[in-house]
Amino acid sequence: MLDPRIYRAAFLPVLFALVLVGFSLRDQPRGVTTTLAPEAFDGDAAFRQLDRLATAAPQREPGSAGDEAVARTVEQGLRTSGFDVSVRRFDAQTSVGKRTVETVIGERTGFSSQRILVVAQRDAIGTGARAQLSGTAALLELARVLGSRTLNRTLVLASVSGGPAAAKELAEHAGGEVDAVIVLGDLAGTRTVRPVVVPWADGEAVAPLELRRTVETAVAAETGAGAGRTRPFHQFTRLAFPLTLGLQGPFNGAGLPAVLLSVGGERPPAADQPVSAERLTTFGRAALRSVSALDGARELPAPEAYITIERKLLPAGPIRLLAIALLLPVLLAAVDGFARVRRRHEPVGRWLRWVGVCALPFVLAVLLVRVMKLTGLLDAAPSVGGTAFAPDAIPRDGTALAALAAVFVLLVLGWFVLRPLVARLLGAVGDPASPGAAAAVLLVLCAVAIAVWIANPYAALVLIPALHLWLLAIAPEVRLHPLAALALFALGLVPPLLVAFAYARQFGLDPLELAWMGLLLVGGGSVGLVAALGWAIVLGCAGAVLAIIVRASGGGPAAEQHVTVRGPKTYAGPGSLGGTESALRR
Repeated sequence: MLDPRIYRAAFLPVLFALVLVGFSLRDQPRGVTTTLAPEAFDGDAAFRQLDRLATAAPQREPGSAGDEAVARTVEQGLRTSGFDVSVRRFDAQTSVGKRTVETVIGERTGFSSQRILVVAQRDAIGTGARAQLSGTAALLELARVLGSRTLNRTLVLASVSGGPAAAKELAEHAGGEVDAVIVLGDLAGTRTVRPVVVPWADGEAVAPLELRRTVETAVAAETGAGAGRTRPFHQFTRLAFPLTLGLQGPFNGAGLPAVLLSVGGERPPAADQPVSAERLTTFGRAALRSVSALDGARELPAPEAYITIERKLLPAGPIRLLAIALLLPVLLAAVDGFARVRRRHEPVGRWLRWVGVCALPFVLAVLLVRVMKLTGLLDAAPSVGGTAFAPDAIPRDGTALAALAAVFVLLVLGWFVLRPLVARLLGAVGDPASPGAAAAVLLVLCAVAIAVWIANPYAALVLIPALHLWLLAIAPEVRLHPLAALALFALGLVPPLLVAFAYARQFGLDPLELAWMGLLLVGGGSVGLVAALGWAIVLGCAGAVLAIIVRASGGGPAAEQHVTVRGPKTYAGPGSLGGTESALRR
C-alpha cells in the first residue's frame, strides 16, 4: 500500500516551505522606555500595607469574609487616591467551587479613552499567603502615586477574586478600548523564578513583543538583571497546547495584550513563601516604570502567535505552511494505499469500524470525565480557556484519587474487555496485519491531523512525526524487524511526551499532579469536547498501530507475502498500466 516514489516526491514542497520559514524571520521590536523616575513608589509604605492586609485577613478564600474585607480596604484606598470606584458582584467557578465574588475597579480618566489596565488578585488558598497579597499592596501604592499625575491614557486599577473566571469577566467588561494589561502577581517573594514577565494566553495568541519588552526593560532597569527568556521549544509547547496558570491568559485570549509581572514566575507562590520589603520596592517600581512608559507609547498590536529565536521573530504563517507540507507525504501515501487495497477488494470499511472500536475506550474516558463535572464530582474544574488553577489550589483528596482511578479502570476494561466485544458485535474482526487495517488507520490519522492543522498548526507539528514513523512501521512493503517497528512506534510518542514533560517542569508538577490537571481541564471544558474527542481518536489509532505491529511480528498476511515481480523493484511487470491482473496484485 506504500509507493516509495509518491512518498519521496511529496517531500519536495517541504524544501520550499523551509526556505519560506527562513525568509520569514524578522527583527524583534523594541520595548518602550520612560524618563520619569519611579522613586515615587514607596516600597516601605507598600510593605506596611501588606502587613496590615495579611494581619486583618489571614484567610482569603474566594468570596469569604477575609476576601471581602480586603476588597473594602482596596475600595477605600482607591477612593482616597482620587479614583472613581465601582464594584461588580458575580458568580464564578473558583478553586473552592462556585462562589459569589467581587471585582473592585478604580478608574482615573486621562486625555485619551484608551486604557491601561493593572490587575491584582487578592484571594488565596492557605493561611497568610503574604507573597500572593503583595500585588494588591503594590496596586494600592500605584494608586497613591498615579492618582495625582496627569495621564495621557485612562488608567484602570482592578482588584479581583476568583481566579481565571474573574479575569475573563473583567476582560469582557473592560469598559472601553484597552491598550495593555499588566497583572501584578508575587512582587515580594524571596524566591525568583524566571521569566518574571509571563506572556502566555489560554489560546494560540501571545502578548505582543512590544509589551513584553517594555516590562522586561523596566525590570532590568530596576533590578539590574534580565527578566529571563523562554527557550524556543518551550514557546512551541505553549502554542501547540495553550495552557497557563497566570491571570494574563484570559485577557490575551480575549484579544487584550497582557503580561504577568511576578518574581516567582507563572506558578502562584506557596502560602508560606517569605516576603521582602526590598523585593517589593524593586518590582513595584518596575511596575510603575512600565505603566509610565505605556502611558506615552503608541498603540500596541493585538496578541498573536509567534516564536522568538535569538533576536528574530517567526510568525505563525510559515509554520502553518510547513506543517501542511510535512503532512502531505503521509496524506498522499494514505490515499494511494487506500486505492491499492480497494483494488485488491480488501474490506476497508470493516477496518474503519475496527479503528473506531479501538478509539472507543478513550472516547468513553473523555465522556466519563465530563459526566463527573456535571454531577459535581469535579466541582472545582476550571472552565476558562486554557487558564488553569495552580496544582496546590485544588488539593488531591480522596475524590481526586477516585476520579483518576475510575478513568484508569475504564481505560483498562474498555481496551481488554469492551473493545473485543463491540468489535464482534459490529463485525469489525479479522487479522490486523492485513493491508486494509493499515490503510484504515492511516486514513483516520490523516483526517484527524488535517482537522488539528486547521485549528492549530503547532499542535499538528506534534502529531506529524508519529504519522511518518507509524506509516513506515505498519506498511506491508516496509519489512522491518519487530523490534525496529516497535522502536518507530515509540519514537512517534516522543513529541507529545516531551510536551507533557515541558509543562510538568515549568509548572513544577509530578506525574500525578499532571494527570490531575489534565483531568480538570477536560472536565471543566478548558479543553473543548471536540478537541478532547479528537485526541481520544488519536490515542485509539496509536493502540491500533501497536496491535498491527504486534500481530505482524507474530506472522500474518503481511509476513507471508512473496515477491511476484521479476526484475527491478520499481518494475511492476507487463500490462501494469492497463489494469491487468499483474497490476492488481501490486
